[in-house]
Amino acid sequence: MNPNQPRPSWRKPAGMIAILAIIALWAFIVVSASGFIGQLPIIVQGVIYLVAGIVWIAPLRPLLIWMETGSFSAPTDARKFRQWRE
Repeated sequence: MNPNQPRPSWRKPAGMIAILAIIALWAFIVVSASGFIGQLPIIVQGVIYLVAGIVWIAPLRPLLIWMETGSFSAPTDARKFRQWRE
């Protein structure tokens, strides 16, 4: 490895594992509730599954920011933000 190159971060593989764990946990929760949801009218089922299909994305933003920056919140300083985006 060239000494001028930055060392790879462990945050990206750890973050990918965390993302897969979040998806698996969320799928387990939704599948566990499917017996109850299946008894509801079809339009209500559709709304519930639509919301359930979108809600799992919410915790991923801080996780993705952490994978890139090492902090769970986005940089507030414009210079840091530009460096983070590049």
